[in-house]
Amino acid sequence: MSPLFAMFLTGTLVHLSFVDYIIVAFYFALVLAIGWYLKGRANTGEDFFMAGREMTAWVAGLSFLSANLGALELMGWAGSAYQYGIMATHWYWVGAIPAMLFLALVMMPFYYISKTHSVPGYLKLRFGEPSRALSAVSFAFMTVLMSGVNMFAMAKVMQIVLGWDINFSIWVSSITVAIYVSLGGLRSAIFNEVLQFFLIWAGALLVPILGLYEAGGWTNLKLQIAERASEQYVHMWAGLGQFTSNPMGIHWTGIVFGLGAVLSMGYWTTDFLVVQRILAAKDIRSAEMAPIIGAGFKMMVPLIVILPGLLGLAVLPMKLVPESVAAATGQHSFNDVLPLMLARYCGPGLLGLGITALIAGFMSGMAGNVSAFTTVWTYDIYKPLMNNKASDQHYVSMGRWTTIVGVLISVGTAYLVMQFASIMDYVQALFSFFIAPLFGTVLLGMLWKRATGAGGFWGLLCGTLSSISMWAWVKVDPTALRYVALSPHAKALAQDMYQALWSFIVCVTVTVVVSYATKARPASELAGLVYGETEVPSVGDLPFYQKPLFWAAVVVVVFFILNIIFW
Repeated sequence: MSPLFAMFLTGTLVHLSFVDYIIVAFYFALVLAIGWYLKGRANTGEDFFMAGREMTAWVAGLSFLSANLGALELMGWAGSAYQYGIMATHWYWVGAIPAMLFLALVMMPFYYISKTHSVPGYLKLRFGEPSRALSAVSFAFMTVLMSGVNMFAMAKVMQIVLGWDINFSIWVSSITVAIYVSLGGLRSAIFNEVLQFFLIWAGALLVPILGLYEAGGWTNLKLQIAERASEQYVHMWAGLGQFTSNPMGIHWTGIVFGLGAVLSMGYWTTDFLVVQRILAAKDIRSAEMAPIIGAGFKMMVPLIVILPGLLGLAVLPMKLVPESVAAATGQHSFNDVLPLMLARYCGPGLLGLGITALIAGFMSGMAGNVSAFTTVWTYDIYKPLMNNKASDQHYVSMGRWTTIVGVLISVGTAYLVMQFASIMDYVQALFSFFIAPLFGTVLLGMLWKRATGAGGFWGLLCGTLSSISMWAWVKVDPTALRYVALSPHAKALAQDMYQALWSFIVCVTVTVVVSYATKARPASELAGLVYGETEVPSVGDLPFYQKPLFWAAVVVVVFFILNIIFW
């Protein structure tokens, strides 16, 4: 039986009532209306690609977080929580909070004052055209693959919960995203992401609230998980002293260095999908506060993402399996845990709200990838490499057409996800290929003035190729896992963390060696691009409680308290 055919055999769990259909239809109409309304404010390149750089800290911050809170996050990490337990929360705390604060206080000033349209645009200024072209092509490739993940996630929800045809689900949602992003550009994506942020929370909170009630509270939930799975599934740090004492098969070094110091730093500071939202801020204080606001809300996201997966471990009657096994056998996969929980708890009206939350999540993630792909293609591939003398209006038209093309390409990538055990195994592998080495290049570019253009290019290329090679090595020879992930017991996410760490080290090493072997740029050419040669802009003379540094300190304190509570 083919995986594609098997996907059509899943039975319908629930049926939408008339009220549910009204809620879903109203949401589709609302997002299209927002796109149409903002069409008149997206006539220039600055408006279409950067939302006119007019966003407040709160709008930019919520959009920044919402772009990362798509159906991919909701379904993928719920599935990973079922697969690996509460350790999946590391990707929201260690794997996000330090990096978001680092972006706000260290890297954001450089992005903002350079007035770049993208991260590849910064690399052009710092390292030259070859580095920009390499990073732009790899990022464009990654975004369409990521868009396919969001399509797959949404189609699975519709198929599992409602029994809808998978192709119908993909095309209706994709066409909607293509319309409102092509009409209003980044501004439309941002305003819809803020709307989707509140819809996601309103709908997704249903499962943890009702699930905890059924389980009898957090203490009873932990006891049920320990009985049905293992006590290891309810500890974040206690089992990380050995590779064999936790469900992920990972050591604390992989979490702290592979995830916290490399992969998360790379994602939150160099992935243009999220950085683009901050670049749309109206001033430097808003640009710095936006990631801090996002970090505050990020610490609460496990409540609606990780907790449903843990509840699934305790209350679902069936045992979930990897996606490839589910496609071949007709069983439910790890990725199905959230829609299964939604069907378990939600009746008429509530089900419509829950489904709308997941649709909003899908569209948020999809729109984020498409708008980022559109900007990088237009400004970092098409304009410099193909047509650098066209009018501003021509580039806006190119952006609109690229939006549609990006959506069509993404449809074709959706089925690649079925080759991985869970959505997150697929996504983290992509991040280890493209994001981890890019972080090494950008970090050295901002902090080390001796880094040269040749060093940046060859470091990025070698880092990317090394990560892909390690992944392929393990695919061909599974025993290589003991060398890549330092243990033969490591699971896929653990492998991704160490791949990211090694690729970062390769990137930095090659960049340093090549930079010392080549001629550095004069210091006078590095103003605005490197620490030590740049006057970092100030947020102004404000009361201490309005300064980004104060609120970053508050987030750090809460971050440590949460990790101690769930140790």
